[in-house]
Amino acid sequence: MNTPVIQVQRLSKEYQLGSAERRYSRLGDQVIHTLGAPLRRAKRLLRLQANNDTETALWALKDISFQVQPGEVVGIIGRNGAGKSTLLKVLSQITDPTSGEATIYGRVGSLLEVGTGFHPELTGRENTYLNGAILGMKKFEIDRKFDEIVAFAEIEKFLDTPVKHYSSGMYVRLAFAVAAHLEPEILMIDEVLAVGDIAFQRKCLGKMSSVAGEGRTILFVSHNMGIMQKLCQRGILLQNGQMVADTSMAEAADIYLRTLEAAESQPIEERTDRRGRGLVQLTAVDILDQDGLPTSPRTGQPVRFVFHVSGTMPAISCVFTVFNQIGQRITAFKSDAPGPADQYDPAIGHKFVCDIEPLLLVAGRYRIDVLIRGGGERQDHVQAAAVFDVQEGLLDGRVVKPFQEISVSMPHRWTLPFKD
Repeated sequence: MNTPVIQVQRLSKEYQLGSAERRYSRLGDQVIHTLGAPLRRAKRLLRLQANNDTETALWALKDISFQVQPGEVVGIIGRNGAGKSTLLKVLSQITDPTSGEATIYGRVGSLLEVGTGFHPELTGRENTYLNGAILGMKKFEIDRKFDEIVAFAEIEKFLDTPVKHYSSGMYVRLAFAVAAHLEPEILMIDEVLAVGDIAFQRKCLGKMSSVAGEGRTILFVSHNMGIMQKLCQRGILLQNGQMVADTSMAEAADIYLRTLEAAESQPIEERTDRRGRGLVQLTAVDILDQDGLPTSPRTGQPVRFVFHVSGTMPAISCVFTVFNQIGQRITAFKSDAPGPADQYDPAIGHKFVCDIEPLLLVAGRYRIDVLIRGGGERQDHVQAAAVFDVQEGLLDGRVVKPFQEISVSMPHRWTLPFKD
């Protein structure tokens, strides 16, 4: 039997609410902080035993245990705040656990958030060599892969520009190229690939499939269940910092989607799994027919989505994304992508109204995630803000039946050969 490359035993991570994140201005500060880690960990354990005030404590991870074998591709899934990113940060040794331990055998390449592991004052070329050195690569090994990294990242013209001048997309392209091409035995990737454009996302997924085919180990965090089920054989589901499933990716995704539907039954204003600055928040979602009455929409018929928000602010916008019953993203609607029929109504109050006519979704179950942006920032993001069923209907008089793994139909007509 193979020796696991990752062994996690009763891993927990506690944050004190309201405490400031530690930042370093000098390398010496970081070295001193690192050397003091064992003493701080002992103090934390003593504090946990003596402190009964749990109101200020948030357990991002609680008693997590699992093993990963060489060559496994493991998807880590869960709702916002489940602990996915924290787990990868602990495994990547970016943050210390409060208790428990994680043992990793092999070089780790991590892509957890834009800018992780890059020095903003260094150029793209210098950061490539810096990241390679952090991974334990020799200079000649980085030299051998350098041209391939640059070509993949598509940043040749900006290679000798300090990365602080890079856009977020350029940052991610270079960071992924370095992490994937410098041959770490273990690759850990968070949702940051969503920053890149669609073509680059496809390129990254192709590279990840190639890396997995070479027998290297991948831990992948994403909310895109379609991609996760194609790429990962195994799924670990986290909920409120605890592991609730460690099974096949298909089964883990099914459990996860059921938890999202369960969350939808809770009033939106009471949801605690939302993300954003919160100056404006989503308060309710209505799905109405053309007469303004609540409805279970039908294929080919008009439908109105109404998103109530707590207020307004400059540059406020609404985006809602539709997912099918197996978690695949079907389409998205953005209020800040204007069309000729759009209009402003001062009397509408604090809500966004999106009319869709006709509805092209085939019969089935769907969910929508809602993002509210304003002032150039994400103000609120609610997963499974609404779940709804589409009934069978007609498109241009044609009956539209549900098909397995097909979620959208379109009005069309046929020209048929002569019939005797």
